Amino acid sequence: MPSLRRTTPQHLPSRLGSARFLLSACIGQHIGDRREQQDRAGVFTSRRASGCALAVVADGMGGRTGGALAAEQVLSTSRTLFDDFNPAHQSVPDLLAEIIREAHTVIQLTGATAEKEPHSTFAAMVIQPDLVSWAHVGDSRLYYFKGSKLEFRTTDHSYVEHLIRIGKLDREGAAHHRMGHVLTSALGTEKPPVIDFGETRDIAAGDSFLLCTDGLWHYFSDEELGQMVTAGSAREASESLIEHARYRARGKGDNCTFAIVKLLENDAA
Repeated sequence: MPSLRRTTPQHLPSRLGSARFLLSACIGQHIGDRREQQDRAGVFTSRRASGCALAVVADGMGGRTGGALAAEQVLSTSRTLFDDFNPAHQSVPDLLAEIIREAHTVIQLTGATAEKEPHSTFAAMVIQPDLVSWAHVGDSRLYYFKGSKLEFRTTDHSYVEHLIRIGKLDREGAAHHRMGHVLTSALGTEKPPVIDFGETRDIAAGDSFLLCTDGLWHYFSDEELGQMVTAGSAREASESLIEHARYRARGKGDNCTFAIVKLLENDAA
């Protein structure tokens, strides 16, 4: 039976915005109906950046162990560079761009030496006391919800998204397109990755963020994700999402990986 890894929610009282918030974060992961788990996800704090947290998700591709190695490289690079992050000397967009560039280069080198073709997507966000910033490459997504209402989600770097943009395909057709898995940008490819950045200062208790691979978002509408992410704790939402994704996959599911981050009132303040 496919394995399911759930983590106990992490409460990070990081003095966000004059101790306005606590962060409740939970990682959910399921191998789906694949032979290998090639996704990775993590939520980290930094030893130098008090009040900051990083969440990152990577979907590895490349056959056999190549995809797993690529995604693991994204995670280890993110953890290492964020641990040394100092917001007094570096902006968050610069940090995220540095993570992407370094991981991209190392994945390329790994592919050359191991005679594999490892690639990975990238979706990450950094929460600061009064600002949330994010970046993504590929079709791993970031969703931002206020209550259950979708405020924002990233746009995939994919062939079907290109067809939608030029008016040759609608959303309904994209959901079932035979080339839905084809990406136009990823880490580890010959071309430098295309990076999309975003940020918001309009954060408040009750806001939620979801970072996820296509093994999750493929089975839900944006409205469903908003309702499920905001119903209950991060841990409860994670269990519900995996349960529903597995049911809807009907034995043909991809690796499913995500991180949920909720902003909670800091009652202790």
